[in-house]
Amino acid sequence: MGRVKNSLVKRIARELFEKYKDVITGDFYKNKELLKDVIQVQGKKLKNQIIGYVTRLYHIEQERMKRLEEELRSG
Repeated sequence: MGRVKNSLVKRIARELFEKYKDVITGDFYKNKELLKDVIQVQGKKLKNQIIGYVTRLYHIEQERMKRLEEELRSG
């Protein structure tokens, strides 16, 4: 089980995910390179938490899209 992220991390991550949805991937390190100039946060830990949550949001979105496609095929 993972740690609970605070609301600041979640809010910033959701904003970044919506804004850069087309360039975000499922790989943390690629997202870190893509978003390093965008995120103006002091502290490596906080920046990594935000990027990690952005990556998690990507995986959640992919899973949601997969389920929708399966429903359309079977429905």
